[in-house]
Amino acid sequence: MTEQLETTERRTDQINLSSVAAAKVKSLLEQEGRDDLQLRISVQPGGCSGLRYQLFFDERTLDGDVVTDFDGVAVVVDRMSVPYLNGAEIDFVDSIEKQGFTIDNPNATGSCACGDSFH
Repeated sequence: MTEQLETTERRTDQINLSSVAAAKVKSLLEQEGRDDLQLRISVQPGGCSGLRYQLFFDERTLDGDVVTDFDGVAVVVDRMSVPYLNGAEIDFVDSIEKQGFTIDNPNATGSCACGDSFH
C-alpha cells in the first residue's frame, strides 16, 4: 500500500493558509452558525515594533480587497496590507505549550520581545 502525501507549495505572491488553519476557521464559522463571514487578515500600526496583525471574521467587502479561497475558506486581505503579507503563512497550533493562529512572515525583519508586533 502506497501513501500519498499532500504537498502544498508556499506562494510568494499572496498569503498562504495551511490546511490545519483552514479546518480550524471552518470549525469556528460552524460554531458561529454563519456562512456569510470571511477571515480578514490585516496589518495595522501598533505594538512595540511598529506593526501588528489583526485576524477577524468580517462580512464586509472593501474596495481593493484581495480574496483567496483555501479549502472553502475565503481569506481577505485589504490592499494596504497585501505587500506586508505576500508569502506569509497562517497556521494553527494546538499543543500543550501553545494554542492559536501563528503567522510565519518572510517580510518581517524583526519583532518585539513579546512577539506581539513586527517591523
